[in-house]
Amino acid sequence: MISILYAHPYDKSFNHAVLDTVKNSLDQQEKEYCVFDLYADGFNPALEAASLRLYSRGETADPLAAKYLDVLLKSDEFIMIFPIWWATIPAIVKGFFDKVMLSGQAYQYSESGELIPNKIDISRTIMFTTSQSATERFEPFFKEYFNKFVLETVGMKNLEWYNCPQTAHGPAENREAFLALVKQKI
Repeated sequence: MISILYAHPYDKSFNHAVLDTVKNSLDQQEKEYCVFDLYADGFNPALEAASLRLYSRGETADPLAAKYLDVLLKSDEFIMIFPIWWATIPAIVKGFFDKVMLSGQAYQYSESGELIPNKIDISRTIMFTTSQSATERFEPFFKEYFNKFVLETVGMKNLEWYNCPQTAHGPAENREAFLALVKQKI
């Protein structure tokens, strides 16, 4: 099973074209997938008190977060599609990790107090992002911090990160080439 996290509020965006390309490629390969369309699903990224009370028990009061986690536990690939806003992940993606990656489910603590993966076992993690600035500007965050301290911590291994710079104001050929790359990588 492949889980796809999609985080963009506008269905005419280039990010949506990336999502469509991913889905079409998977359909052609007859692969099973589930899309977590955070905005369309009405996902609330705020961690509420009711869920926080249950968090350390590996439970949540948010049925959508529970659904996402259940699908992730059955997945071996994870694809993320989102824009880079303010040099980082959108708040709704941060909220996804805050609410869905439950203690005792997605991670546990080692004897020394470090976070280590628990029940999620993703063998291939692909991240497709879009930005205005050059990709190199974001490498320290995405390749080092986000990969090491978030993705790997919850069992999402072997990150492949592809960014389309100058998405909104660059030439159309830039976006076309990126969609061809997306199709090739899926």
